[in-house]
Amino acid sequence: MGSSFQGVVLCLFVSSLLLSLVSCAAPPSDGLFRIGLKKVKLDANERLAAAVEYRNGEDLRGSIRKYGFPSNLGDAEGEDVDIVKLKNYLDAQYYGEIAIGTPPQPFTVIFDTGSSNLWVPSNKCYFSVACYFHAKYKSSQSSTYKKNGKSASIQYGTGAISGFFSNDNVKVGDLVVKDQEFIEATSEPGLTFLAAKFDGLLGLGFQEISVGNAVPVWYNMIKQGLIKEPVFSFWMNRNAAAQEGGELVFGGVDPHHFKGKHTYVPVTQKGYWQFDMGDVLIGDKPTGYCAGGCHAIADSGTSLLAGPTTVVTLINKAIGANGVVSQECKAVVQQYGQTIMELLLAEVQPKKICSQIGVCTFDGTRSVSMGIESVVDKNRGKSSGVLHDASCSACEMAVVWMQNQLKQNQTQDYILNYVNELCDQMPSPNGQSAVDCQRLSSMPTISFTIGGKVFPLTPEEYVLKVGEGPQAQCISGFTSMDIPPPRGPLWILGDVFMGRYHTVFDYGNMRVGFAKAA
Repeated sequence: MGSSFQGVVLCLFVSSLLLSLVSCAAPPSDGLFRIGLKKVKLDANERLAAAVEYRNGEDLRGSIRKYGFPSNLGDAEGEDVDIVKLKNYLDAQYYGEIAIGTPPQPFTVIFDTGSSNLWVPSNKCYFSVACYFHAKYKSSQSSTYKKNGKSASIQYGTGAISGFFSNDNVKVGDLVVKDQEFIEATSEPGLTFLAAKFDGLLGLGFQEISVGNAVPVWYNMIKQGLIKEPVFSFWMNRNAAAQEGGELVFGGVDPHHFKGKHTYVPVTQKGYWQFDMGDVLIGDKPTGYCAGGCHAIADSGTSLLAGPTTVVTLINKAIGANGVVSQECKAVVQQYGQTIMELLLAEVQPKKICSQIGVCTFDGTRSVSMGIESVVDKNRGKSSGVLHDASCSACEMAVVWMQNQLKQNQTQDYILNYVNELCDQMPSPNGQSAVDCQRLSSMPTISFTIGGKVFPLTPEEYVLKVGEGPQAQCISGFTSMDIPPPRGPLWILGDVFMGRYHTVFDYGNMRVGFAKAA
């Protein structure tokens, strides 16, 4: 009995030393492996840091303008868009713990279905301030470390990391993935990773988007026979008062995490967990923008809901969000609004209207910017000859907005005034649109159509509260991101959506499922 008691004490002692990452318990009887998620509240200072970082890096050609008008990235036919480069991880709220090496070295990571690599800071990171505020991997202290040395670099929308690949055992909950290739980050410049509450990222996307073609951790879980089913699922607790942030479950689905049945849709393109989505509804009225179908990605590494500026602006107006006045938008409406209206009434094909009035060209399937000199630049007396596609984008949005109102039999004067008001609701440059915290009860439900089923979000679910007390702010959970065809139009359904709907990532059947979260 004495030796048994000592064994129990030793087990508990070891567990506490390793921050609960080492478990002396037997594998779960249901075959599911659970990783607890921690939830942190959005912080106003961190969002400010993200905005500053975005403005400092918005001229990078490796990225796309996440907020506002698109920058032509990927507009060549067949060219792909790197969604990872658009991600702003300072918005992330859910984290979990893993460990690397033998004995295990603990790290806090974002479990990100929108990327595919595992990376953590390296103790060889000498010149980035961010590394000194986070846990660092020490290869010399691990008996299972294997040298790799291949260089690696990942560019994000608001930051970048670079370093080299190494191999070691990775512990995720009670699972130990052997000889996992991962990135030791030796450079983490900028404010993003300095202010972040996480050490690194564990990607849960497909190998097709993995930097260096590294095999993702969850692929190796399957290959090494660690889980009974090639499935993982997210339950994110949106209860602000709850201590438990949620759970990531490998090997299947926990029936206590959802209500009813899941609606499954097939993965349409491997890389991200991408699927086809139907129309977006404001209240019970379709916006019409995705009536012909849009693409969508379920992304646990993004806090907000990102979608086409055209629809996000409609949503922002409906919920009373205050954005930045777009002079370009208002100038296009003033100059071409009446003409657009007349062409719509004459039943001209909507996607050809902007090319017909000379603002865009038409390549047979869609409008393309002609590089028209900015109306705003002209009004300001600039003669720099700066060319961009803002006018074309504004025209396309105006067509959609007017078409939507004509279907509701509104008068022409009403529609022109309405579109001008929408220009005032354009999202601000850093993507934030504030709403009145006292008006939640009067805001409409916003719904997404997936697999033929409507998935509603109430104001309490799509409005995020930043800060506490009288200084608290409420921000719209919707932000704009314009991805051109063939990848777009695209919606990224982040934590705002996944918190409301339990999400299943089924690799065996190549599908994504959604059900009301418990």
